Amino acid sequence: MDTSQRVKNHDTMTLRAVDFFCGGGGMTCGLRMAGIDVLGGVDIAADCKETYEFNNRPARFVGRDVSDLNAESLGDIFDICREDPHLVFVGCSPCQYWSKIRTDRGKSEKSAFLLKEFQRLIEAFLPGFVVLENVPGLRNNPRSYLPRFLDFLKHAGYSFADDVIDASRYGVPQHRHRYLLVASRISTAVTLPEGDETTVTVRQIIGEENGFPRIAAGYADDTDFMHTSADLSALNLRRIRTTPHDGGDRLSWKDDPELQIDAYRNRDDIFKDVYGRIRWDAPAPTITTRFNSLSNGRFGHPEEDRALSLREGACLQTFPKNYRFFGSSRNAVARQIGNAVPPLLAEHIGTHLMRLIRHGDL
Repeated sequence: MDTSQRVKNHDTMTLRAVDFFCGGGGMTCGLRMAGIDVLGGVDIAADCKETYEFNNRPARFVGRDVSDLNAESLGDIFDICREDPHLVFVGCSPCQYWSKIRTDRGKSEKSAFLLKEFQRLIEAFLPGFVVLENVPGLRNNPRSYLPRFLDFLKHAGYSFADDVIDASRYGVPQHRHRYLLVASRISTAVTLPEGDETTVTVRQIIGEENGFPRIAAGYADDTDFMHTSADLSALNLRRIRTTPHDGGDRLSWKDDPELQIDAYRNRDDIFKDVYGRIRWDAPAPTITTRFNSLSNGRFGHPEEDRALSLREGACLQTFPKNYRFFGSSRNAVARQIGNAVPPLLAEHIGTHLMRLIRHGDL
């Protein structure tokens, strides 16, 4: 059925959302906590399906490449219609290409312009609301598709607000800077959700007093809690044992010829966070897809001689402790966690959308 002919059976219902590039369901989880009916998520990463659906029923996971998804199929899958003022399209496309973090540009280039595909589906349905979340580089890179996307929104009758925000101002215990856009066709006074100056620290989330028993590097937790930590080589174990607790970094062993890393000899000014420990009384750094690896950032536990466990990373991302993750390997689970929109940030966004619709012209 053509989307323009689809019967509007849901105009009197609450907000209903489709979560594009949904991954393991961080955005979906948060929107549902805000009271939004998430119909489902779309993502090409089939290994996220079990995690997404187990935790977010009855929302369904659609394993499709958005580039190959046409409007008619999308309408049939989720029973959505054109110009539904209560419909929300959320897009959090893969961001590695625009990230300042070192990545393989060749592997990520295919996903660099998925925003254009997201626009194509917005144009087909003209939902009441659009939410876009991505890395700040999407806004700052001259090659980005974002300026054309913003022009499209204006010509399609959307009002919008956008900025780079820090998730730590929304109760997320990490400094996670993200580009956030909220757009609406039914409200002209569009704003971004307001943050809070009060920050949540690592100490408030992890540690023994918060239900995380002390473990050693390489510990495998075979329960659903997944308090599992990566193994460390003998040399890396010596390095972290030498690193001061609560924020120490690799500079503490830079003069040890056995522990110093060749690439960093006489280069104390670069990548100082790698092999470092996070601090107890501050938000964590950005939880990335490799947060469980000591050598990929400041991901050492504040005092235990290991990198963050899978569950610690998930909790610093604000996933509920009972959120279950499924994956073929520890790194696959870490990738789902690190790629996710923090559910608490998503809840703030969802609550804000509910406020906007209450003040819309409906």
